[in-house]
Amino acid sequence: MKYYCIGIKGSGMSTLANILHDLGNEVTGYDDSRHYKFTEEGLNKRNIKIFYEPHEIDESTIVTYSKAFSIDHPEIKRVKELGLKIMDYNQVVGEVTKMFETVGVCGTHGKTTTSLLISHIIKNVLGCSYFVGDGTGHADKNDKIFVIESDEYNKHFLAYYPHIAVITNIELDHTECYPGGIEEIKETFKIFGNKSELVVACGDDNNIRDIKFDKETIYYGFNENNNVIAKNVKLTDTGSSFDVIMNNELYGHFEIPLFGRHMILNALSAIIVCNHYGIDKEDILKYMKTFQGAKRRFKERIYDDIVVIDDYAHHPTEIKVTLEAARQKYPNKKIIAIHLPNTYSRTEALMDDFIDALKIADKTFVMDIYSDREREEDYPGVSSDTIIEAIPNAEKVSVETVDKLLKYKNAVMCFMSCGNIYIILEKYENLLKEQLKVTN
Repeated sequence: MKYYCIGIKGSGMSTLANILHDLGNEVTGYDDSRHYKFTEEGLNKRNIKIFYEPHEIDESTIVTYSKAFSIDHPEIKRVKELGLKIMDYNQVVGEVTKMFETVGVCGTHGKTTTSLLISHIIKNVLGCSYFVGDGTGHADKNDKIFVIESDEYNKHFLAYYPHIAVITNIELDHTECYPGGIEEIKETFKIFGNKSELVVACGDDNNIRDIKFDKETIYYGFNENNNVIAKNVKLTDTGSSFDVIMNNELYGHFEIPLFGRHMILNALSAIIVCNHYGIDKEDILKYMKTFQGAKRRFKERIYDDIVVIDDYAHHPTEIKVTLEAARQKYPNKKIIAIHLPNTYSRTEALMDDFIDALKIADKTFVMDIYSDREREEDYPGVSSDTIIEAIPNAEKVSVETVDKLLKYKNAVMCFMSCGNIYIILEKYENLLKEQLKVTN
């Protein structure tokens, strides 16, 4: 079959394109942005063509498009006028999940890293296909297991068919998609969990505990009321270690090259899933030690005494754990936060939480709010200035004023957003390289 993916550089759409290609389909795509994005790596390896202008499309082609693209986008309107078959992104993904025994990893935070960790272990021991929203994906029709990051945005994941549902946490987010607030969000996760045969869920999360699943449920966490518990936790500047208690018995001692207590929770869910598939704990430990993390999740580059961290954190909880992880790994450096808020609705709904999270840094810089699917005039009074005014010594920063970041030495510069923060990040790094060249 032939597929045309509009918005192909988006994290989810690029992964879908990779998967469709691996399953033997002919895939091409369109995107507005000519600027290189990290999601292009897999597309380029597969020689998947990306178009930036209107072009001829075979009439048998199935079109799917990113929800970041408005229905009024010229390219979407064009394919409609051509009479091509159009399928929702989540429907196409759902059809893929039917082909395998699917492990659907969902949650407000941690689903990308958890999906990658589970797939990393299983593919090295049993073999598996995987679909992760950082542009990473691979599929083989001969695999039994398919691990997929299952996104709750617009209730996309309700089109999927999970055999195991992993739920990392549930918090208020995507308020534009859930007018009923946290109760509607919990109900949606309940529906997803009940589509599976087994639910693996973080029992420390009160919102998860509020849900009564119809299916077998294994709870994990730090609290004693879980089926699988992490104890004797040690967080150091080289990683994290902990004992795993499974059904009141010591299962094993684990060490991971990852930072922050949230990473231990991610590891617990991976241990449960891998144990379910009969993988020996020695193999689980072995491949956990070689796990490198997800793209744009705490990715580090070092320039002299400056550590630059690129992280996808765009929710207050994610910002908090990223800054805490930076503090854990670099206790003797100043922690500088550079944040690009994404969407007016999220910023408005979680304003106080953003302020509290960014206060963890020694110094905070905030950019103007970025949104590709909302209009500023629809959210009067919602501005990054409110965040800046509430944090002592915080400042606004932009691509034009990025040079103000150069004065910080012996620091960890944490660039955090799911938006186009890479533009200011790249400019900062180029200026930093020039500065170091001059001083050296």
